[in-house]
Amino acid sequence: MGQKKSVVGGMGEPKEPTAEDQAILDKVKEQYEKQSGTNPGEFKAILVSTQVVAGTNYFFKVDTGEDTYSHVRVFVPLPGSDAGPTLVSFQANKTKDDELEYF
Repeated sequence: MGQKKSVVGGMGEPKEPTAEDQAILDKVKEQYEKQSGTNPGEFKAILVSTQVVAGTNYFFKVDTGEDTYSHVRVFVPLPGSDAGPTLVSFQANKTKDDELEYF
């Protein structure tokens, strides 16, 4: 009792990222730099939440260095697809305390 169940298609509870999660984020750093027009001193996931769709959406809280943060959404297609992780969108100018929510 009291344990949250994940909702199919819903966003999961944010958790500490694994090395695999960071590897996914690393694959979209160049896309992030191009779209944001910035070259962050750091690009380290500090929180991650996932949403299972026809593939998986990853929602990252990212430390971009100098006490600045971004929320980054990455789509990873189903296994067997030729496509790799894609930067879907991001929200810059976040703080460490901003809640990681669906966007």
